[in-house]
Amino acid sequence: MEDTRTEKKKRDRIGFVMYVIYLGLIIASGLVLWGLVRIQLSFSVSPKIETALTPRSEVHVIQPQRGKILDRGGHVMAMDCPAYKIGMDCTVRKEEFARVKDTHKRDSLEKDWRSKARALSAELAKELPGKSESEFLRMILKAREADKKYLKIASSVDWNAYNRIKEFPLFKEGRFKGGFIAEHLSRRIYPYGKMARRTIGFVRSNESGVSNTHIGIEGRFNHELHGTEGREYLKYTDSGKLADNDSTGSRAVNGRDVRTTIDIDFQQLAHDALYREVSIQDDLESACLVLMETSTGAIRAMVNLNRDRESGKFEEIRNIAIGHSFEPGSVFKTVTLMQVLEDGYVKSLEETIPTNHGFVMKGVPVDQHIRDYERDKKTDRISILDGFKMSSNYVFGTLAHSHYGSRPDKFVENIHSYKLGDAFDFDIDGLAAPFIPRPSDNKKGEKWYWSPVDLAAMGYGYATRETPLHILSFYNAIANKGKMMRPYLVEDIESDGKIFRKYGPATMSTICRKEVADTITRALKAVTEEGTAKRLKGCNPPVAGKTGTSFAAVDGKYMSTGANRIYQGTFVGFFPADEPRYSVICSIFSKPTGKMFQGGGIPASAVRTLAEGLRNIDPAFRETLEAAVTE
Repeated sequence: MEDTRTEKKKRDRIGFVMYVIYLGLIIASGLVLWGLVRIQLSFSVSPKIETALTPRSEVHVIQPQRGKILDRGGHVMAMDCPAYKIGMDCTVRKEEFARVKDTHKRDSLEKDWRSKARALSAELAKELPGKSESEFLRMILKAREADKKYLKIASSVDWNAYNRIKEFPLFKEGRFKGGFIAEHLSRRIYPYGKMARRTIGFVRSNESGVSNTHIGIEGRFNHELHGTEGREYLKYTDSGKLADNDSTGSRAVNGRDVRTTIDIDFQQLAHDALYREVSIQDDLESACLVLMETSTGAIRAMVNLNRDRESGKFEEIRNIAIGHSFEPGSVFKTVTLMQVLEDGYVKSLEETIPTNHGFVMKGVPVDQHIRDYERDKKTDRISILDGFKMSSNYVFGTLAHSHYGSRPDKFVENIHSYKLGDAFDFDIDGLAAPFIPRPSDNKKGEKWYWSPVDLAAMGYGYATRETPLHILSFYNAIANKGKMMRPYLVEDIESDGKIFRKYGPATMSTICRKEVADTITRALKAVTEEGTAKRLKGCNPPVAGKTGTSFAAVDGKYMSTGANRIYQGTFVGFFPADEPRYSVICSIFSKPTGKMFQGGGIPASAVRTLAEGLRNIDPAFRETLEAAVTE
């Protein structure tokens, strides 16, 4: 009985202890739960503790790969290429060596490091011209003494050089033992060098990294070429910067490619043809040559040569073809001829007008060529065709003055209808606006004061300003039977070979009837066969065109004699003459000189070289020849 009571008390004691433990666990669980709730609702970590315990992160911009610029056949004219900026942490292992207690061993380690630095310097001197081995070594050791953690070794090297440099002594030990630092960059390269560089263009950034200079195709299509930047977050660790996977980012989208109308083979031929002519002329300042496909307006070659002030050599520095407007001279006589034919004042090129000893009106210089014509031909009349072949200022000044003198506005309106009065939309920026004076400009405060002399001067190519591209577009319309095509440089925007946006031929207007275009073509053929462009006589393929020579004003005056004349010489036309495939313009601009430069000289010679060269490389000409042989 006693044993039974003792056993019961023992069980009651155990039960009580278990109850107390159970109750304690419930209370502890409640406290833990309350703590969790309180932390979630109100607890905040001290900013100092949070900063100390949380790795610092930063946003890193991922630059996209810039798109390529291609010629019409897919040849790369501009592209991004991997490049690397090479640097060095000159303090690597310096602290490690300093912690070595054995002085002899510490000095030995440092001496060994400097020996490797000397070997590194020798290899760098071989790879990177500009500094000797001793200069590299002195630079590295000086940076080490100054505890410099970054020393620039090279601002930009290509992939092959990068692979060689990273295997140099010391550098091959890596970032933390050898101090090798490499930053990936993208470098724009141009496989064809400086050819067409002013047309291809560039984008430059200011010191803040903002793109503020946009030139050529690179500039006009910068948004398409650049692509979209990406974002990633990097956090700092003891091992350097690592991707922060806890943060969201975005991938970079590479830029699209721009396919141009340029044919790189035609561009090379045009460049060589012009450069060969101008490079030997010390008195020339600049020149341009543009080749356009007649039926479409596609520009197949655009060459711009300017004399570099430092080297004296001709380089692609400024886009003369679109950015320079000048008094076109006799190539503008075709504009006057089109007007009198289209308006019905002249029915035939064989019509004649009195020679009048070359005198148009008071204030207009006498045309000495007419006096020579009167003496040689023993006549007092001259045909429109003869006047065009000899490029008579008198004939075309008279046509403008006699037919439009009472209504000069009509003459000016016709010029504007030929798209020679405005800067039309073009694929690259910088197309200069022409200058065409109006009779209504004779107002106080205007820069130009109209006079009757201006109409006659406009008739033969003065008192106006045009760019070579405007003049070429006008002549291309003649070759195209009166239909003026918009000049263009870009065929499409594409990505991975797929066309994103298509460009192409566009008609601006019809400037004359087919009959008028045919009549003018006959006159242009006579110029190259019998007139001022005799250097093109016998060219195969045959060329039709017009020469033009004008003087630029010097200090507000036209210097007709002496050593201060600035010549502007142009040839513009198309070929083959009877079935035009290409239109072409070549213009040259001289320094003040006493030497004569005319449109029938260097420009005509360059065009002949180009036309005959194209005959040898353009498949279209081979097809024409094969058809002729078959017939």
